[in-house]
Amino acid sequence: MFNRKRLIIGLIMGALLGVFCIVGAQLRSGFERETLYLFAFWYNRVLIGFAIGIASRNPNLKITLLRGALIGLLVSFAFYSATGFDDVVGFIAGIVYGVIIEFVAYKVIK
Repeated sequence: MFNRKRLIIGLIMGALLGVFCIVGAQLRSGFERETLYLFAFWYNRVLIGFAIGIASRNPNLKITLLRGALIGLLVSFAFYSATGFDDVVGFIAGIVYGVIIEFVAYKVIK
């Protein structure tokens, strides 16, 4: 069974980091991105938070952070490939955000 507090932390962190992604995507594109693309980008980060939130807590921080990177990679790759492999920076940011979300959830639930 999942930890409800961990899920909430994952969702909140994903939503917040998703806002950073929207800002970054807009800056990198010269404010040319469509609203639907930006929403999908934000939603992708929320999905990373959800996937991390439902994962059980692991007592080993290194394994936990590696899992966050893997979840970030897998979820971000879905968006990255659906956009024609258009935004490498956004894809890599998804991996980093997976680690960040996992780290925050690990520390708060500790």
